[in-house]
Amino acid sequence: MKLGRLNHVGIAVPSIAVALETYKSLYGVSDDEITPTREMPEQGVKVAFVTIPNSQLELIEPLGDASPIHKFLEKNPAGGQHHVCFEVPDIYTARDAMRAKGAMIMGEPRIGAHGTLILFVHPKNSHGVLIELMETPKGSH
Repeated sequence: MKLGRLNHVGIAVPSIAVALETYKSLYGVSDDEITPTREMPEQGVKVAFVTIPNSQLELIEPLGDASPIHKFLEKNPAGGQHHVCFEVPDIYTARDAMRAKGAMIMGEPRIGAHGTLILFVHPKNSHGVLIELMETPKGSH
């Protein structure tokens, strides 16, 4: 298994609305570079994407106390980098290859915010960085 294109960097935030104002005022992001915020109850989060020339930033806000992002924000109240997401051609092949190399896979593949299959590799396997592997969306690139 070999990593593909960097798809996005996930950033946990207490409020997507406040974070978007920062990206607009400080970094010049325009409204047409921002996706609508949407809830993903099955993941326990709200998400919005900021499109930048070579990738995206995924802003992630918790949906309640049971959200995995809620726990992250308890340790990092102002927010911070949550994960880095790379594309792979086939999520099941990637999962099996990672497991064969001794990586700890967190859960089974599931549909992510881009509507394609994702999984997470435990940060202990990547020097403290949570890695999301995402099946390359059909028809992209």
